[in-house]
Amino acid sequence: MQQKPRYYFWSPISFGTTVAGIHYIGQLNDRSPSRIMIDQLTDGQLQWSLMDDPYDVLVIGKTSNGRRYNMRVGTQEYTDELKKAFPGEERAIEGFMKLVTKVAGNIQHMAVLKFLPLPIARFLCKTGLVSLFSPFFRYSSRNVTEVVSEFTKNKELQAVLSYIFGTYGVFPDKASFSLHSVLIDHYLRGAWYPTGGASEITYHIVPTIVKAGGAVLSRATVERILVNEDKRACGVSVRGKGMDPVNIFAPIIISDAGIYNTYEKLLPPELKSLPDIQSQLRMVKHGKGGFSLFIGIKGTKEELNLPAKNYIYLPDSDLKKLEKTFYDASADEAPNHIPMLYISSPSAKDPTHEERCPGKSTLTALTFANYEWFEEWKNKKVQKRGQDYESVKSGFAEAMLETTIQIFPQIRDQIDCYTSGSPITNDHYLGASRGEFYGVDHDTARMNPEVVATMRPKTPIKGLYLTGQDIFLCGFAGALGGAMMCASEILGRNIFFDLINLRRQILKKEAKKAD
Repeated sequence: MQQKPRYYFWSPISFGTTVAGIHYIGQLNDRSPSRIMIDQLTDGQLQWSLMDDPYDVLVIGKTSNGRRYNMRVGTQEYTDELKKAFPGEERAIEGFMKLVTKVAGNIQHMAVLKFLPLPIARFLCKTGLVSLFSPFFRYSSRNVTEVVSEFTKNKELQAVLSYIFGTYGVFPDKASFSLHSVLIDHYLRGAWYPTGGASEITYHIVPTIVKAGGAVLSRATVERILVNEDKRACGVSVRGKGMDPVNIFAPIIISDAGIYNTYEKLLPPELKSLPDIQSQLRMVKHGKGGFSLFIGIKGTKEELNLPAKNYIYLPDSDLKKLEKTFYDASADEAPNHIPMLYISSPSAKDPTHEERCPGKSTLTALTFANYEWFEEWKNKKVQKRGQDYESVKSGFAEAMLETTIQIFPQIRDQIDCYTSGSPITNDHYLGASRGEFYGVDHDTARMNPEVVATMRPKTPIKGLYLTGQDIFLCGFAGALGGAMMCASEILGRNIFFDLINLRRQILKKEAKKAD
């Protein structure tokens, strides 16, 4: 999720990144590139806990006795489980998984296109050469529904092959198959959760920043980006709670606040209207808003039988129908037509939770929500938005709570408390434009080669750079990729190559020790 521009300032100044909602991360097996990179950022202090196998359980139909599908660790195990669930569809499943592996295995082409000089990248896009030579870009502008339907006409299997759309926030008929493939492949080696909770990520990165001579400010909101008479970004204006603004100057400014926050809220009006900036804004659109439910429960994970895995609930296998019925509904009717619910237990994923909160457990449920359903209350004070707002909000919360209880009936009499967050809650606390979970929309238009080539860390404003998920892909791993691209641009050196070389050195050193 995007974050409010309030954390992390150093020279160069970077702002916007905190960690608020990690659910699971893939490809963190020992000595994987991602694991090595994170270890470098946290001096090896951040620990990860492996989740259950299966890591995802898809429930379709009735909550009490719906059809359940297990997503297992390992490409062969994942494939075999699907074959067992859909006899007669073996060929379709094998073909689908083969394509997923092929497309996801070429994600580096996305980085290559961004690293190439922009005129060359645009030439490759306009001539179609990039799609001709890259499986990733051959499928980046094709939607998931279209590709999946070419493998099978079985609606249930189509829904199962499409289920992971909730992790990037776009329904299959609008989602890029390339991004979809990357997300499926991302978890095939297993899923991990930060030991101690998501806040541990920030906690262990801060010492690295300080050790390098930087400083970290919390509860200090960036109000605007400072620009000098040469129209070069030269600092930020920061306001702490109850304090006057303070100007902090630096030669380089890096924003992880998202492209909309950066361009539309933080730049001076005369720069926001520049043709190059408006051109970039026209290439993307806001992602869908999200609604969150947080449940506190009495009892340990053992007592409540809460697994370290995620549950994804779909009321029906007709995803197009679910989508249309939900988004066509009014704010009052929408809770009766929630199309997808993601449910997980952060406390069950974290083996240290019992030490901090003995006898207590948690569940989190997430779904989509139209920002427009809540927009009329956006300028009202928090917790003082009135009964009408609370009524709409509670409609979603109660519907999500009841569905969660039906899937986990053992918690019904053990619920201690629950609270919820609407899209305008996300906007207020996280600075997420229009309450979006994953930044700008990750639809087929966003993954179009020309858009990918254009959305780069370097902005039309000298000295100002963008980082995070709006520059690369959504989620923690996507934001990390965006950060590496941004660092590469500023340093004039390919950090990805540095990471590959570092991994080789580590593996070589370990091989010598083993001998």
